[in-house]
Amino acid sequence: MPASLCGTWEILNSTNLEGYMIALGIGSSMRKIALKLKQHKVIEQVNDKYVIKTLSTFRNYAFSFRVDEEFDEHTKGLDNRNCKSLVTWKGNRMVCIQNGEKKNRGWAHWIEDDKLHLELYCEGQTCKQVFKRVA
Repeated sequence: MPASLCGTWEILNSTNLEGYMIALGIGSSMRKIALKLKQHKVIEQVNDKYVIKTLSTFRNYAFSFRVDEEFDEHTKGLDNRNCKSLVTWKGNRMVCIQNGEKKNRGWAHWIEDDKLHLELYCEGQTCKQVFKRVA
């Protein structure tokens, strides 16, 4: 069983966030704001349902899902698109494939060295983020 991703996490570093946002089609003024934000993540699990929240002083995004069960996701507050998403476990990584308007889109979360790692990818761009547990 993979390590629990549950907890409250504060971002330590992020690489290529701007490239990822450009691939999503996010405008330059919104990208400038997003690049200055200090993100927190809250990951919760209740029975077989996960809730992932990305929180900042500017905008929050939350969604819930069950592993191995496709769901409709609206990325409201991010790039405002609809996609069909499927989250699975691949080894110790929680992996999501998001099928929709943008190609090769998704993410992966995993724990390594007591840190939460996140890779976000879309149309050839990959953003890598690392978080530390704060609660």
